[in-house]
Amino acid sequence: MGNARNIAFWVVLFLLVLALFNLFSGGTATNSSRTISYSDFIERVENDQVSSVTLDGERVMFRGSDGNQYVSIKPAGEEVTDRLIAKNVEVRAEPQEQSGFLSLISLWLPFLVLIGIWIFFMNRMQGGGKGGAMGFGKSRAKLLTEKHGRVTFDDVAGIDEAKEELEEIVEFLRNPQKFSRLGGKIPKGALLVGPPGTGKTLLARAIAGEAGVPFFTISGSDFVEMFVGVGASRVRDMFEQAKKNAPCIVFIDEIDAVGRARGVGIGGGNDEREQTLNQLLVEMDGFEANEGVIIVAATNRKDVLDPALLRPGRFDRQIHVPNPDIKGREKILGVHARKVPLGPNVDLRLIARGTPGFSGADLMNLVNEAALMAARVGRRFVTMDDFENAKDKVMMGAERRSMVLTADQKEKTAYHEAGHAIVGMAMPKCDPVYKATIIPRGGALGMVVSLPEMDRLNMHKDEGKQKIAMTMAGKAAEIIKYGEEGVSSGPAGDIQQASALARAMVMRWGMSDSVGNIDYAEAHQGYQGQTGGFSVSAETKNMIEAEVKRLIDEGYETAYRILTEQTEQFERLAKGLLEYETLTGNQIRKVIAGEALDDDDDGADKPSGTGSIAAIPKTRPKPAGDGLAEPSA
Repeated sequence: MGNARNIAFWVVLFLLVLALFNLFSGGTATNSSRTISYSDFIERVENDQVSSVTLDGERVMFRGSDGNQYVSIKPAGEEVTDRLIAKNVEVRAEPQEQSGFLSLISLWLPFLVLIGIWIFFMNRMQGGGKGGAMGFGKSRAKLLTEKHGRVTFDDVAGIDEAKEELEEIVEFLRNPQKFSRLGGKIPKGALLVGPPGTGKTLLARAIAGEAGVPFFTISGSDFVEMFVGVGASRVRDMFEQAKKNAPCIVFIDEIDAVGRARGVGIGGGNDEREQTLNQLLVEMDGFEANEGVIIVAATNRKDVLDPALLRPGRFDRQIHVPNPDIKGREKILGVHARKVPLGPNVDLRLIARGTPGFSGADLMNLVNEAALMAARVGRRFVTMDDFENAKDKVMMGAERRSMVLTADQKEKTAYHEAGHAIVGMAMPKCDPVYKATIIPRGGALGMVVSLPEMDRLNMHKDEGKQKIAMTMAGKAAEIIKYGEEGVSSGPAGDIQQASALARAMVMRWGMSDSVGNIDYAEAHQGYQGQTGGFSVSAETKNMIEAEVKRLIDEGYETAYRILTEQTEQFERLAKGLLEYETLTGNQIRKVIAGEALDDDDDGADKPSGTGSIAAIPKTRPKPAGDGLAEPSA
């Protein structure tokens, strides 16, 4: 449809240019000629004052003996050719068909152009590129074919359980008789649930690639328009297209945009969205006519979906696609590294171990960043150093070496980060310290990053207390070194993260004996989700706040005590950070022990200038699973 409109546009443009050329060329000839009466023309012929004549219908154009061009109009039916020939005047004649055609175009083309422009703008106003006003309710689902790149299960790694769930759908599309002869029915729909970037869309494409069937893709927001009834019409049209191409797969991404629970929220629901959802429910439930059409949808907000969507008969299967574990991350890195020339020192398992909580999209971005860094310095292959630098950039942000730190600010940052590292290494339940840096990265002037030795599945009470102590170690270090009046605004991010962790322990996880095993998380949001305070008594609120403050105060006192007991190690590490700016875990241990670092030690960066002029709250990567901010690193 789009190609036809383009061709019509160029045809109209060509005719318009042609008509304008004819108009201006004719006008020019007329303007350069002098018009005389027909009797004067006959008189000039009789007096032998005409050298040549061109007959163009009723118009007579001739050149006089004076060399000028003249134009005259002869009466209808008047024949002048014989008289001209008798006087030995050269006679030419113009074909009437061409002139008439061009004159017709010149007359009607402006009206055709105006009508075409009006139709074009009406089409743009009433539905974009889907057939104008008549196509306003047409489905916007796109049909992906082989030219878009075939994806198979070999391209999907790290989510083996989800793949196994979907392989049965592939087998049904390949061989439906295998199930129907035993009375089995394939699930009508499969709902992929998981965090962003875990590969839900990739899984859906792999199903179509393995089965070799058409794959329609559409976003949930493509159904909803400002006009009531359009979304329902698009749902009907989408299923009609799917039936014509059955067996096929229809993939609805971000289905929560149209599948939210009905009748909720202030003032009820959205009428257009609910009508669209109702039509989707009807189309999915009447599957006798839709046999061979499988609906696959993806969302990371399963909790907001309408219960009618999740019942058997619609989305029969709900497949969880979580962030990959260490083995899954290694496989995903292997998939993305296929087209990347790797150096001999690259160990994908080591990289996978150092990227807990990374999704498939994060790992793809990591490989791409490593390849870009290797290309930037002109390497022929990607080395382990490139992966380490890329990991630091993804986890901590890009280095901001152009920032100018005063000597005082740089020193205060070094002691702050040294406090985090010393307390983190002294706490047995804290994750091992991976790296400490005072080079500004992202929104932080410096940070200490801790990485778990294995994937974290839950949080224990003693771990939470020790993490709070590590978080508050930055402020304790500043107070020990510079006194109560010398503390900066740097610990602002630490305080925020410690508060979030302490509140979770008290209000969600039941880790306070005083508050007990009661979930106050929803009560903290106020009545019916409205912010503005607790929907509990003032006594309970005060008790919760007192418990949160107690946990944070205990963590601060623990950090202060450890730094006071290990003053010498604390000073060594701070001076080491001032000298090298970035230290890895092994280098931190060497500096604390008073050992010198070798020049070729990995990660020991020589001083490269000074950094920022403002204290910026620090953040660090969040772990997978508990949903809480980790202590400031």
